[in-house]
Amino acid sequence: MKKPLWQPTYEHVESANITKFIDFLNKNYDLNIDPYAANSYFQLYNWSIENVESFWASLWKFVGVKSSQMYVKVVDDLSKFPGARWFVGARLNFAENLLRYRNGHLAIIFRGENGESIKLTYSELYRSVARLANSLKEIGISPGDRVCAYMPNISETCIAMLAAASVGGIWSSCGTELGASVVIDRIGQIEPKVLFTVDGYWYKGKSFNVVDNVEKIVKSIPSIEKVIVVPYLQDEPNISMVPRSVLYEDFLSSKEEIRFEQVSSDHPIYIMFSSGTTGKPKCMVQSCSGVLVNHLKELIIHTDLKREDKIIYITSPSWMMWNWLISSLAVGATIVLYDGNPLYPDWRTLWKVVEEERVTIFGCSASYINSLRGVNAKPGKEFDLSSLREISQTGSPLSADGFKWIYEEVKEDLHFNSISGGTDINGCFAIGSPTLPVYAGELQAPGLGMKIKVYDEMGDPIYDKEGELVCEMPAPSMPLYFWNDPNNERYLDTYFRFYPGKNVWRHGDWAIFHSDTGGITILGRSDAVLKPSGVRIGTAEIYNIVEKLPEIADSLAVGQYWKGDQRIILFVKLKQGYTLTEELKDKIKRALREGASPRHVPAIIMETPDIPYTFNMKKVEIAVMNIINCRPVTNRDSILNPESLIYFEKIAQELQKE
Repeated sequence: MKKPLWQPTYEHVESANITKFIDFLNKNYDLNIDPYAANSYFQLYNWSIENVESFWASLWKFVGVKSSQMYVKVVDDLSKFPGARWFVGARLNFAENLLRYRNGHLAIIFRGENGESIKLTYSELYRSVARLANSLKEIGISPGDRVCAYMPNISETCIAMLAAASVGGIWSSCGTELGASVVIDRIGQIEPKVLFTVDGYWYKGKSFNVVDNVEKIVKSIPSIEKVIVVPYLQDEPNISMVPRSVLYEDFLSSKEEIRFEQVSSDHPIYIMFSSGTTGKPKCMVQSCSGVLVNHLKELIIHTDLKREDKIIYITSPSWMMWNWLISSLAVGATIVLYDGNPLYPDWRTLWKVVEEERVTIFGCSASYINSLRGVNAKPGKEFDLSSLREISQTGSPLSADGFKWIYEEVKEDLHFNSISGGTDINGCFAIGSPTLPVYAGELQAPGLGMKIKVYDEMGDPIYDKEGELVCEMPAPSMPLYFWNDPNNERYLDTYFRFYPGKNVWRHGDWAIFHSDTGGITILGRSDAVLKPSGVRIGTAEIYNIVEKLPEIADSLAVGQYWKGDQRIILFVKLKQGYTLTEELKDKIKRALREGASPRHVPAIIMETPDIPYTFNMKKVEIAVMNIINCRPVTNRDSILNPESLIYFEKIAQELQKE
């Protein structure tokens, strides 16, 4: 019998939003779910996937979606997959839902690496959005026009998104950590009329001027009619070389009221981009009602977000977790934006923010947690974390030891909410609940309304074995379509043609569905799954063992096609003071053989100076696999540290000769 790392108390359950939701359903749908019963979540989950229309209708009402016109049908046809239309007939405005509160409660706290700190109340936020929205109207921005950003994680980025949404614009953003060519590859495809940007940003104690990048972007995208520049590095930056540019303050209208443009439920709100590490990024178009309802489901029900909460996520406007975080405004909570390197000048940086701002919900990635573990950080001993009641984690799989570390070194009594989904759905397939126990290495449950399974290679559901994560039913935040994708060919190829004859969404994650707990373990991306002798191995299974060793700082495993088969090559980044001796190689192999299986033991182990990551802090296994197999890497600018690929290119030829 598995022992949980954390078990919610009666008081936790009693105060949880999900308990209020169950009470709401019991009264309005004649259900009889006991919110205090051990299986209450899974009773609720089963009802949500068996009574699809009733579930999403109840959610719309429970989270209080504001609309000028009510929907006439929750979903037109569930058999259209893709293609189901949600909340048919409704008219609403995304920004109006996020700006429903206009009082003196704090809406945004901004903390910058450079020491800058700004606080905005909900009334101040509304007025700021109003002035910018009216300015956009004055230059002719209307529903359907694309408004884009090349911005850091600052309050003006949030204000710009809300202003664009207020007038019915479609928002898309890239963080300033991206290079000019990456931004052009993304937003150039969708032909924006307006670009919001800055003069530069701060990272690891250094300032980076991006005006040259902005100039390249604007000159490469002729559709851009106006560039609004927020001074961030300097009070009065020189932007004369940027065509059609104006400083932010000079652009603002004096009008402080908003007429929210009412749009149809399937009007696009966001265009999100795939990582672009295997080709030109896909442009995923998502609806205002679908994203709104799904975000509020995840924030209110699963994250248990309340008005008195302060929530922070280590993110960037390049990542869907930024969009997810900003939706917290609809709850009336305070969002804390941090811009800069979360580990500069050391690991204590964000824990100081948690302590000083009394943060209650802290979101981060697995790589961030592993960085803390690597330097033997002890946040719980060095900081007052009495306000902190939840840690949310995503980005890539976290090992069971990573889960344990949270409870050992951060806090014994908190909800560790490990979540997994993606940019594709702007949300989660698997997620947590504040009323469920937490087990090491497991996401607590499928998300409500998400009919997910794990399939084997034949397309049959399996439990307690590794397989492909699939979704068997439409959900509101799935993309409406891909931009410039005639007949949905790229859309269908990406998600729906993996299992011939089965109409399911194949997400591309390699996972295990646990029959005893109902939890899910994500093992990594299935397109990076290793197949030595035809046996499928998730890379996370290797990392979870190797990165426990005291000598290993990080690792990356790829498959090399070799003599008609595939062999595993393991690259390890060592902690300071260690070298890759034959003894250490034997230790790694022994740990994998004993902790996993002989199949997991790599044919070759090599030391690397660095491991490549995406800007969303996911290991770039596919790019390295392409290099090792003498295939091109098409989009290096999508990688946070592309210089790390130089090492792999140098050793690729010698590996082919071995």
